[in-house]
Amino acid sequence: MRSLLTAAAISMAFTLFLTPVFLRLFRHWGWGQVIRTPEHGNNPAHGAKRGTPTMGGTIFIAGTIIGYLIGTFTGNNPPTISGMLVLWMMVGFGAVGFIDDMMKVRSQRSLGLSGWRKVAGQIIVAIPFAIVALNFPNAFDQTPASPYISIFRDVPMLSFMALGPIIGWILYMTWISFVGVASSNSVNVSDGLDGLAAGSGIFVIGAYSLISFWQFNQACGGDVPLAAATQSACYSVRDPMDLTIVSASFVGALVGFLWWNAPKAKVFMGDVGSMAIGGVLASMAILTRTELLMILVAGVYVIASGSVILQRLYFKLTRGKRLFLMSPLHHHLEMRGWPEITIVVRMWIIAGLLAVSGVGFFYVEWLIAT
Repeated sequence: MRSLLTAAAISMAFTLFLTPVFLRLFRHWGWGQVIRTPEHGNNPAHGAKRGTPTMGGTIFIAGTIIGYLIGTFTGNNPPTISGMLVLWMMVGFGAVGFIDDMMKVRSQRSLGLSGWRKVAGQIIVAIPFAIVALNFPNAFDQTPASPYISIFRDVPMLSFMALGPIIGWILYMTWISFVGVASSNSVNVSDGLDGLAAGSGIFVIGAYSLISFWQFNQACGGDVPLAAATQSACYSVRDPMDLTIVSASFVGALVGFLWWNAPKAKVFMGDVGSMAIGGVLASMAILTRTELLMILVAGVYVIASGSVILQRLYFKLTRGKRLFLMSPLHHHLEMRGWPEITIVVRMWIIAGLLAVSGVGFFYVEWLIAT
């Protein structure tokens, strides 16, 4: 518990108090936000945001790493392979976003990496994660990830390896890549209003902190003996406490960052930040064996990306008609005249409700299993 509280407190203090220092550096380096013109599909009201320091995601990435490392060592809980895998996805996906942001800043255009190049970069990060996550078993023969599709825990009927080791590994790595790309791009799409992605991320990753902490208390083969009634419902998750620590550190960093990112934002997270959130989300879902539950827990991000998909499908099917005035959904609401702060706060409420619902279903499944 000491590691958990220390990690969250250190990371929050880092982003809360040191962000102004980073902002001076960002302005000196010319890291200002590039805004698309109305002719290219941007909301005209966003023109005033041009030049606001961006790539603030580097701040909470650094804060998370520092908070996590200090928390684990001061609490006598050294980092594990599971925690390092979460950091790998956070930093790796963040690096892809950083390249995208830097290309925009240097060219002073809103066009960075093309869609396929961005996806390729994410896959390059996800594949090593997938390989390492299915190795390094602990004393109880538990690896960080598993070759199953999971909802609340692994579904025995949905094993990739049932098709043989070669096809199984290919399908497994494809699945991990899909989860990573989908979550990262969904968060990226939702990052269109001040504080929307960061505030929602606090609820979403916070929910995964609760899930992993509950798994720690109900872990199979752990140091704490389980009652006979709960033994059948235990969780075969490797290093659940370390997953709790790293996710709590990330939440703390987002809380401190949101102080400066909330409307009216003093700094934007950029693609480096939104993709890092997606990386943490994907890795936590995979390592806690709750990949399909992520659709509900991270429902606010699913709504954003889903509205974009619906817009494109409707546009093609109707040969030019639009389902929304502008996608994703939060921009449609802007075009309908909703104030930005109203949209952001209501999206936070939706994020909180969906995240709590996901945790609730997770707990109900445990009750049924016992």
